Amino acid sequence: MLPSEPSDVLAALAAAVADPDLDARRAQLQAIAAARPRCVSAWAALGDTARDDIEAYAYYRVGYHRGLDQLRQSGWRGSGYVRGSHPENRGFLSALDGLRRIAAVIGETDEADRCAEFLVQLDPSRFSGTQD
Repeated sequence: MLPSEPSDVLAALAAAVADPDLDARRAQLQAIAAARPRCVSAWAALGDTARDDIEAYAYYRVGYHRGLDQLRQSGWRGSGYVRGSHPENRGFLSALDGLRRIAAVIGETDEADRCAEFLVQLDPSRFSGTQD
């Protein structure tokens, strides 16, 4: 599992994601990511609010790599489950799933396929049959 974010960061993320103004939401998420660049959920949410496909790809990729780094620091050795039933893992899984989706959109089909396979390996109950 990824380490838990402090409660104030979780509250700031929840408030940002709930903001109906997309520009304000993006600015709040950017502020969170700038203050806590290891916050994988902030990067995943930024991918969801990106202005275009390339920006989304960059945000999701950062979230994915930040998550991998933290998983390894937590003792994960590159295989085994990373379940979405643990809230701490959801930002990483969201970033990886976002990377899968946007890679397909921009024509990176090999990467999209690798991400889809990885998602199934990490949490088969949640991601088996993941395709867009």
